[in-house]
Formats: sequence, structure tokens, C-alpha cells
Amino acid sequence: MRTALSEPTDPHASSLAETVRARTRARPGREVAGLGAVKDDGRAFDPTGAFRNAIGTSVSVQRAVLLGCKVARHTATTVLIQGDTGTGKELFARGVHYAGPHEGEPFVAINCAAIPENLLESELFGHEKGSFTGADQQKRGLLEFAGRGTVFLDEISELPPGTQSKLLRVLEERRVRRVGGLAEYEVRCRIIAATNRDLSTAVARGDFREDLYYRLNVFRIELPPLRERGNDVEMLAWHFLESLCRERGMSPREFSAGALSALRAYSWPGNVRELKNTIERAIILAEGDVIESDQIIIQQRSVAPALTAGDSIHAAAAIVVPPEGLTLDDAERQLIAATLKLARHNHSLAAKMLGLSRPTILRKIRKYGLGRVPDE
Repeated sequence: MRTALSEPTDPHASSLAETVRARTRARPGREVAGLGAVKDDGRAFDPTGAFRNAIGTSVSVQRAVLLGCKVARHTATTVLIQGDTGTGKELFARGVHYAGPHEGEPFVAINCAAIPENLLESELFGHEKGSFTGADQQKRGLLEFAGRGTVFLDEISELPPGTQSKLLRVLEERRVRRVGGLAEYEVRCRIIAATNRDLSTAVARGDFREDLYYRLNVFRIELPPLRERGNDVEMLAWHFLESLCRERGMSPREFSAGALSALRAYSWPGNVRELKNTIERAIILAEGDVIESDQIIIQQRSVAPALTAGDSIHAAAAIVVPPEGLTLDDAERQLIAATLKLARHNHSLAAKMLGLSRPTILRKIRKYGLGRVPDE
């Protein structure tokens, strides 16, 4: 999905809505418990226009849009967006920002898993000149830079423990101190966090602070996986087909009945992002104005290297619980060690097998002394 929600309303938006209405069976508006009416014209009821790219008639999506519209005006309220990878968490975060009273202020997105731990605090909180090697000048952090705008913390579950405690203080006191500094500065921005993991499970494992979890989980918006959105798959497919053809200056394309059946039959583990990529490939492969089923090509996900039965049995047997019990740290250490063995010490693969990010598993490998890891 496109996320340039600050741009003027798309002049083709009305024609797209008409196309969606023509290709889907119209149904009367429905009530979403505690929120009011929703529409069935391919777009949720959105008086602000900030969520105009949130295509779908499923109650779960329209509920998410209505929740976003309601919380948008409450800029001091922390928002937590929960959803699988590819469901459009940043799209919704931008929608909340642009539907609010400070839409002219910056929207700043930061991926907590993509920045090395030793640089993340500097990015968020800023630093003073000389506070560490390479700090040649003073730098404002993103929480300062955003002003009255929005800071979007994606993959918040991967935030390192030390940074978690400092972010908690920011949320509680609305003040920030730069790395190596003494002065404190007011934090005026809205904070939206997002995760594709269950934070309550991370809290139970001891990987995420319970107090920070409650501070972030003030107003929760849940985004459903595409496989649970029914007719939204077809609606989104038409949306992407029309918009991608228009962006490329191509004549309009159509889906054959077989192509639509193929789209409806797939479970879309990569969600909306995977669907858009699939439609883009189909446009390139199509030889005419009609996209056929054999042009709906699903990219296979990478899989683990082939393992023998002996490998699996040996790895499973490595996790031992003695009669006197086992601490959570000891159990985690054994699990990670066994998974590393199964993955033949491929850190990225082991992280995927455990449902962790690469920075998180590297941090745990260091913690438990399970081998050498690269500096990141």
C-alpha cells in the first residue's frame, strides 16, 4: 500500500471507488459495536480522508479505521498497532497522524530492529558533542525533531532492554535527556508503536518490560491478516491493478475469472504487501489486457536446509528438564542452542525459526555465550 497520506486527495480516488462498487455486491451499511456505522463501498467511513488508502469492507478493517479516526485527535495518547507483517501498520500509523490536529508536523518512522543497539539511543534521544567516539557535533533525537508530530516505533518488541527503560521514562515524564547530556527537553510528539508479535508473551518470557507494555498499550488497534478479510482480497487486487497501471502510464487491465479464483484461493501469509507484489508481477507478465491465472505467480518463501531425522532428534534431545526444575533463562539458552544446531549456525535462519529478529537472537547469543557473533 502507498503510504504518502499527506498528499492531496488522489483525483482518481472517486473513479476507483466507483470501480470497487461496480465489482463487489453492494450491501447496506453495518454497525460496529461501540463505534457506529461503517460503509460497504470499498472504503471505511473516514471523514478526515487520512485513511483513504485503507481499502476493504471487512468489519475488522473498518473498525480499525474508525478507531484510528477516534484516537487521532488525542495526541497525548500512546497508540499500539498490532498486526502481522505486511498488514499495513505504518499505513495506519500515518493515517492517525494525518487525521490529527498536527498533520503539518513531521511523521518520523524508525524501525527498532534495523538500527544497531549502540546507535538506537542516539537516534531516539539525541546526543551531545563528544559523548562518544564519533559524536563530533550535537544532535537532536527524533523525539525532539518530531515537535508536535508523530514518532512511529516499528517492531517495538525488538527494543533492547536498556532502551526500554529510557523510553518508559519518556512516556511517563514526557521529557528526554540526550546521550551524554544533563539538560532535559520536553517531548511533545505523539508516540505510536507497532509490533507483529504478542507483547504479552514477550513480557511473560522476560524479554519486554511489563510496565512499558502497559504504557504503550493505552489505545490498541488490531489489524487482521489478509486471510481473514474475505472479499477484501479481490477488492485490494482491483485497487492495486488500477493504481499500478495508472502509475506506469499503461492502459487498464482486467483479471480473468481464473485469475480471481487463484487470488481468492491463496492464504497470503505475506498479507497486503505480498498481494501487491503479486499483482505487480502479473502486470509485467501479462501479454494483453487480461491477466490470466498462470500469471498469478506466488513467490516461494525460503525454507530451512534439509535436515536428517538424526539432526532433529539430537536437537530435541538437547533440551533437558531435570527433576528439580529449570530456570527460564536456562530453558531459553538450551532452546536457542538447539535451534542454532538445527539451522547449522545460520543466525538469520535460527532467528526466523524462533520468531525473533536477527538483532534479538544475536543479543541472546552474546548473553548466553553461545558463540561469536558479528558486530552490528
